[in-house]
Amino acid sequence: MRTFKLILLVLILAFLAAIAGAGWLSMRPLPMRSETTVFSVPTGASLRAAAQAVEAAGIGLPAWQFEVLGRILGRSAKIKAGSYEVEQGLTALTLLDKLTRGDVTQAEIILVEGKTFRHFRAALNEHPDLAHDSLKLSDTEVLARLGAGEKHPEGLFFPDTYLFHKGSSDLDVLRRAYKAMQLRLAAAWERRDTTVPLKTPYELLILASIVEKETGLPSDRPQVAAVFANRLRRGMLLQTDPTVIYGLGERFDGNLRKVDLQTDTPWNTYTRAGLPPTPIAMPGLASLQAAATPPPSDKLYFVARGDGSSVFSASLDQHNNAVNKFQRR
Repeated sequence: MRTFKLILLVLILAFLAAIAGAGWLSMRPLPMRSETTVFSVPTGASLRAAAQAVEAAGIGLPAWQFEVLGRILGRSAKIKAGSYEVEQGLTALTLLDKLTRGDVTQAEIILVEGKTFRHFRAALNEHPDLAHDSLKLSDTEVLARLGAGEKHPEGLFFPDTYLFHKGSSDLDVLRRAYKAMQLRLAAAWERRDTTVPLKTPYELLILASIVEKETGLPSDRPQVAAVFANRLRRGMLLQTDPTVIYGLGERFDGNLRKVDLQTDTPWNTYTRAGLPPTPIAMPGLASLQAAATPPPSDKLYFVARGDGSSVFSASLDQHNNAVNKFQRR
């Protein structure tokens, strides 16, 4: 009986010592190698794995001590994955709170509307906070990794500002942008004006990309969409320069020549009727909506004034007059 009491006393004292030690450990400032330390906790990581990541980052807290503290406080199953940034003066308790709250450090990337997929990939490749898992993949391989059924990537990714945990894969950002475009395209297709001769949502995406590239002033966007819708209804050539430029690819030197307009490519809407085979850029939401529901209009032509806005005309004579005034001066 006396032995049992002695063992019980030892256990109680050990428990109290552990509590006291945990209290001291949790409140003292942790030594760190630098003013600011960044580390990541991978998805599905256990408390032990998180503790090891903390120690490996140069924070003066042995992994086993952090794990013991987490277990004593009942936090072992509450660790959240992500990228974390901590500063000197941090205590173990504050760090544990941070990891269980998921107080992650986020970075952002802006994918700009009107840019091509080539520009999108360049922006991803240059971002210092992304893991560049797509760097050595072809466009076709990227689409396969995303589970996309399309064969050409242009237009498939919604331009927006995307927040992500530092160290995230660039493929994760592309996957989110792809899904975002699918949702917005489906919504625009559902509300479309059925008098516009578009057979599929993909054709709507193509038209929206042309509207995006041809719009200099946002307020002109509905009228730009109306012109192209009217030309499609009448079977007229679209005759839009941005499609020709897209077809030229890297051969385009910034100067569109008459010979370029006369040289046939799949994207040359001066030599081929209807829509080009793919989008020519990443359209934003406003262009998707304008292409899906253009306003009633009798306009068939437009020309840039030179200040970003356009002059719209219903007849070729009116258009030629506008060209003489604003382009040929």
